[in-house]
Amino acid sequence: MEPKKFKPTTQQMEDGPERLNKIMVELEKLYPDAKCALVYKNPLELMIATILSAQCTDVRVNIVTKDLFKKYHKAKDFAEVEIGELEEMVKPTGFYRNKAKNIKAACIVIQEKYKGKVPGTLEELVELPGVGRKTANVVLGNAFDVPGITTDTHVIRLSRLMGLSSNTDPVRLEYDLMDIVPQKQWTKFSHMMIYHGRNICNARKPDCDNCSLRKHCSFGLETE
Repeated sequence: MEPKKFKPTTQQMEDGPERLNKIMVELEKLYPDAKCALVYKNPLELMIATILSAQCTDVRVNIVTKDLFKKYHKAKDFAEVEIGELEEMVKPTGFYRNKAKNIKAACIVIQEKYKGKVPGTLEELVELPGVGRKTANVVLGNAFDVPGITTDTHVIRLSRLMGLSSNTDPVRLEYDLMDIVPQKQWTKFSHMMIYHGRNICNARKPDCDNCSLRKHCSFGLETE
């Protein structure tokens, strides 16, 4: 069975909340120390790193931001930098023109409207250029300790395969998970799902034979 074509049945969806508890227990065993893989020191650095992570690996982003954050420290620095210079520094992350434009524009707003401090609410964050709900939830959950579900590609794929949601739209899937995952665990749940997606549940071929979640996973049970 091809993972991309798999869609959980109505019954599997109805059983999802009950299976989620068992999935959470197993994920906690596998990834007790799961955390954000991006390297940052403050909310501004995390916001910028997350913008750069679109269509790019966290490993490469961390390499780029190591030099980037040595040169620019505050929102004011990014707001005033020449766009060509910023583009050159973030070029290895791909889509660098759009990313540089959004980073500079977001930092201009942060500098002018929030006195250089990254705002700490979802409503304020998503108003910043280049910051959608995914980026906002990453910043809130990891820099401000405000629970948020990050619906990256791993979370979307695994949630569907596990029968926790049939949605592929990030926002709809986020709301589906918010309904069944305890709020205080939203951030940790996202990290654990991302770890599992990277380590076991590969996008092209999930390693179901070596997955301890298989007996709680709709796709895994179908492939036995």
